Amino acid sequence: MKSKKQNSESLVDVRNRLAKPSMLKDLSDSDMVVSNGPLNTVVTDLITDSRRVTPGSAFFAIPGQRTDGNNYLEEAISRGAKTIISNQKNEDLPLGVTAIHTKDPRLALAKFAKKHNGSPDKSLNIIGVTGTNGKTTVTALARHFLERPGRPVGLIGTVKYHLGDRDVPSFKTTPEASDIYPLLKSMLAAGCSEAVMEVSSHGIHQNRVAGLDMEVAVFLNLTRDHLDYHGNMENYFREKRKIFNGENGRLPKVAVINADCPYGRRLMDELPPYVHILSFGEHERSTFRARNISLSSVGSEFILDGPFGSTVVSSPLLGRYNVMNILAAFSIVHALGMPVSNAIHKISSFSGVDGRMEMVDRGQGYKVVVDYAHTPDALRNALSMLRECTNGKLHLVFGCGGDRDKGKRLEMTKVACAGADRVWATSDNPRTESQGNIFNDMRKGISKSSKVYFVDDRRRAISMALDSAGNEDCVLIAGKGHETFQEVQYTAIPFDDRTVAGELLSAKQLTD
Repeated sequence: MKSKKQNSESLVDVRNRLAKPSMLKDLSDSDMVVSNGPLNTVVTDLITDSRRVTPGSAFFAIPGQRTDGNNYLEEAISRGAKTIISNQKNEDLPLGVTAIHTKDPRLALAKFAKKHNGSPDKSLNIIGVTGTNGKTTVTALARHFLERPGRPVGLIGTVKYHLGDRDVPSFKTTPEASDIYPLLKSMLAAGCSEAVMEVSSHGIHQNRVAGLDMEVAVFLNLTRDHLDYHGNMENYFREKRKIFNGENGRLPKVAVINADCPYGRRLMDELPPYVHILSFGEHERSTFRARNISLSSVGSEFILDGPFGSTVVSSPLLGRYNVMNILAAFSIVHALGMPVSNAIHKISSFSGVDGRMEMVDRGQGYKVVVDYAHTPDALRNALSMLRECTNGKLHLVFGCGGDRDKGKRLEMTKVACAGADRVWATSDNPRTESQGNIFNDMRKGISKSSKVYFVDDRRRAISMALDSAGNEDCVLIAGKGHETFQEVQYTAIPFDDRTVAGELLSAKQLTD
């Protein structure tokens, strides 16, 4: 399969095109009504936070869960905003300030951002990866497989943003459209031909990726998460589906879909016939199929059946779910018209992803693993995988976040009790909710035969789990992975599971 996008522009051409100033009249469209003010003004920036407005900015007054941007128009104008985009008409703004009325300011932001940044998505092969679990690993794998000398691959994800010539810290899995397009613009200017990005259900619902031109859209799985936001699994699925069926404003050229997931098979059946589908999994419908899977403490091995025939694949990644992640990444490579054989050869050099089954080793006689698993399914997978390669007992430290899907707490506790020998329930990101309330919900999932220790302080819980571990045991510290902070009452408190576990292990070695 051949990619449709062939970037023939030189870097000079790209930079010249992307550097052109934006005129308001060129950014707005028929869905937006000008209440008052001129259209022949230069737009310097697109801003959703009034505190970040600079002279010449267009300010988008977006109604949010906590506050409404319409409450900050005066501040935005005082800082130099020359354009206000709102779901209100705002006909009495100061002279020289243009008011644009639109039903959906977020959708308007996506349209503005694309035009303002020179539509970099038209020149990049963008791979959007969505799913409850596995997005970070699959995007990292795909980038690793696709990169070649002199041809960097961009990445937008949970852990970091890779812009081709530098890395920047990630501030949101799927950023706002006003951030996505500048990131893509930087990638293009750095010589990238491809960009892989994680696409969250929140990002889809809030139109952050509306109209984004994706060459490949990838569906990994759908299990319980974010139901506090979406309400039910059907709504959750429908949001994911939007980037595959055109409801997002663009159809992908290729849809890569997990045929093992019931929602994946449903998606395959519901897509328009002109969307090319590549499927993966163990299911007989899979284009890329794994069979004879062998799992061990050092990785996995399986027979890969694909359009090119069959071959044996050996991977250092642990667990059956990582076999699925590898298949998804192979499918992406094939969708872009590149040989999968090259990816197979490169898999042994993949170093993994921060906070995903990351080992903490200070010379102790047992395994300590930090993982981002924060959904029932992800936790079940992590425990199952570690059980297969642990000779001794399996100890678990986990928590449930505050201000999120409360029904998930019971389910995660059930998974914890079923999969681990000893469990320490502790804080995760309590946010604005009391830890006591979170614990009360978690206790509903405890089986009669299970003993769960509830410890408010996460550091102490980790310490207690390490103290209980013996030779050949394994301690899984789940939920936060790569995160370096805890969210408490709108405050980010420094906390890194990997650092804390390392410090505690080193201290225990000194006292032994």
